[in-house]
Amino acid sequence: MIFGMGPMELALILLVVLVIFGPKNLPKLGSALGKTVKSVREGMEGEDPDDASVEAPADDPGQQQ
Repeated sequence: MIFGMGPMELALILLVVLVIFGPKNLPKLGSALGKTVKSVREGMEGEDPDDASVEAPADDPGQQQ
């Protein structure tokens, strides 16, 4: 089961996608979807909440204490 759906539900979704986009456009659709997933994964890997690039502000040398 994928996402709580059985094989009949997945087959029905595949049939609807095939009817909407047509068999000629499915490779283009798959390629675009694959590129999107790849770019999202790469973007998620680049984000780190504990990233060292976000530093605490340094003391301003012009500021007197």
